[in-house]
Amino acid sequence: MTLARPVFPGRFYMVTRSCTQRQYVMRPDKETNENYLYCLAEAAQRFDITVLQATAMSNHHHPIIYDRWGLRNEFTERMHQLFARSQNCLRGRRENLWASEQVNLVELVDVSDVIDKIVYSATNPVQAGLVEKVHHWPGVNTLSALLEGRTIKVKRPRFFFRADGPMPEEIELRVALPPELGDPAPILDAIRRKVAQVEERMAAKRRETGARVLGRRGVLAQSWKDTPSTPRERRDIRPQIAARDTWRRLEAIQRNRDFLRAYREARERLIANDPIPFPPGTYWLRRFANVPIANLPIHS
Repeated sequence: MTLARPVFPGRFYMVTRSCTQRQYVMRPDKETNENYLYCLAEAAQRFDITVLQATAMSNHHHPIIYDRWGLRNEFTERMHQLFARSQNCLRGRRENLWASEQVNLVELVDVSDVIDKIVYSATNPVQAGLVEKVHHWPGVNTLSALLEGRTIKVKRPRFFFRADGPMPEEIELRVALPPELGDPAPILDAIRRKVAQVEERMAAKRRETGARVLGRRGVLAQSWKDTPSTPRERRDIRPQIAARDTWRRLEAIQRNRDFLRAYREARERLIANDPIPFPPGTYWLRRFANVPIANLPIHS
C-alpha cells in the first residue's frame, strides 16, 4: 500500500506515465496524435485543468498542468482511461496500455520549477537523441502553441468514438500559462531561451561524440510493438516535489509530512470508533467514504 498523498487546490504538477513494458504504443502517427490531444483536451475541460505543456513520446508522456480545484486525480484517471481504451482500439490490442506503477505526479513549487519542467517536457525528444529540434518531433509537443498563444482544435477520432455518442465532435485545447504564475511575457522568454540552450547543448554533444539523431523518418518507421533496446534505469525513489530553492523544497516536504502525521492519527481514531476530522488534502476517504475534513489547512 502506498502512503496517502495530499491533494490541494492551486498546485502545479508534472504528470508522467509510461506504457506497459516500455512498448511504443504511442508511436507518433496522425491518428495517435489526434487521439492523444482529444483525450487530453476532453479531460482538461471536464475538470477545469490548465495544460501548460504536453509532450507525448512513443512510450510515455509528460503533461505540465495547473490544478485549480484539486481535481488532478479525476483528470489523470479520465485522461488515461479514455486514451488507453481508444488507443488499444487503434492498435488492435486488448491488454493494459499503461505500466502497472502509479501515475507519477511531481508538484512544482515555484515559477522557476514550472519553467524547468516545461523545458524538460518540451525538449524530451531532443535529449533522447530522437530529433535535433523540438519542432522536428512528429508526435504531440505543444510548445509552439504555448509560445504563440494558439488554441489547438482537434476532431473526434472516428476509429473509436461513435458519431452519435456523447463525446463532442470537435474540442479545443488551450495551452497557456495561468494568471496565477504572473506576467507571462518573461516566463515565455525564459522558456524560449532555455529550450534553445538545450538544443545547442545536445548539438554540441553530438558534434563531440559523432552521434546522430534517429530523425523524424526513423521515429515514424518504428513499429509500435517494439521496445527500447537499452535497459530501463531502476529508481527506488519517486520524487513528489520539484523545487530549485532548498528552503521551499524543505517547506513543501514538511507540509506533506505534517499531512501524513495528521492523516494517520485521524485514520487510527476512525478505526477505534473515535473519529476526528481528517486533514485538508485528504482525497480517497473524502471522495469515497465521506469522512469529515478539517476546515483549516495544515500549511498554506
